[in-house]
Amino acid sequence: MPPSDELTITSCTIYQYHIDLNPSLPVGIQRIDSRKGLVLYIQLNNHQTAWAEIAPLSGLDIDNQAITGFSQESLDEVQSQLQQLLASFIDQPLAILNDIAKQTQLPSLAFSLSLLDAKLTQTLPVRIENPRIQSAVVPLLYDGMSTQVVNQKLLTQSSINSVKIKVAQTSIASEIQFIYQVLAISPHVTLRLDANRGFSLEQAIDFLACLPKNKIEYIEEPCINPSDNPQIFRQLGIKFALDESLNSPKFDLSLALLQPGLGALIIKPMLLGSLEKLQHMINQAHLEGVRCILSSSLEADMGINDLRLVSQALTPDESPGLDTLSAFSQSLLSASCGLTPQLNHKALRQLVHIGQIRDSNKVDEQ
Repeated sequence: MPPSDELTITSCTIYQYHIDLNPSLPVGIQRIDSRKGLVLYIQLNNHQTAWAEIAPLSGLDIDNQAITGFSQESLDEVQSQLQQLLASFIDQPLAILNDIAKQTQLPSLAFSLSLLDAKLTQTLPVRIENPRIQSAVVPLLYDGMSTQVVNQKLLTQSSINSVKIKVAQTSIASEIQFIYQVLAISPHVTLRLDANRGFSLEQAIDFLACLPKNKIEYIEEPCINPSDNPQIFRQLGIKFALDESLNSPKFDLSLALLQPGLGALIIKPMLLGSLEKLQHMINQAHLEGVRCILSSSLEADMGINDLRLVSQALTPDESPGLDTLSAFSQSLLSASCGLTPQLNHKALRQLVHIGQIRDSNKVDEQ
């Protein structure tokens, strides 16, 4: 096998997917009933292969309204730039992937290219110092779920320490009742609440004051006006987390880390950029004692699998939030002989292939 500095790219393929979701999934206070994205598949001169999902969280919701507060890029923009770049990859050293990841202004492309480089060079460190933490499931729950689904999520898996509950979506009274229902089923769990900027400061305080404070890890983006968030901590002693704020072009991490009561950054790699950028953000937050928790952007199974690896590498002491796959009607990967995953070509449509002819039936596990 050639050393890593002699590895060159011999072929690239772009696939597209469009998967229906049932039930629809919350994106902030909106809902989506399908997920679209791309898959980039790369082969090297040593026949090593890898793939990565590229799926900005943008587009239209179930009411045909633009999704707001998440990706600042469209799938069409990403696809156009990737297709323009593809020919320049062929016969180039593998390092070109990281070079482009540093140059592009499209976060989902930067993340996926840097991830491909890390997978192909085996440089994504996997530090599972506490396997129980990394294997723990953080169920995603929200008011309106049937009792059967809630029970299924809470009682069928033994490694549940925390639950994530979407709030500020229905009525305050109904959501408080739902949270107590969850705690009655699983009294040992702690709560990661996510308001997606759905409360006024007064509503947030009234809501949180009705809940057991010792059970709340944090509440994500509680207030319509993010500058009100520290006031929740001052009045109730409950920490808040930042999620959507991280995606803003005006976001200043150094200033954010000075806010009293900031307990966590919710990091969605597909929205933020390269592995190098994520590592820098995590290092800076940890220096200030702020937790960093990786979370999905409603990727398909390929992306979720990779996010689990990234979480093991970058945030080994935290359980990631990846419980978003149950609504997907198809998978991008299928198992071969129960061991090695392969691309599921029934869910993928090839857009572009460039380079040497590949054997799609021989796909290495990455």
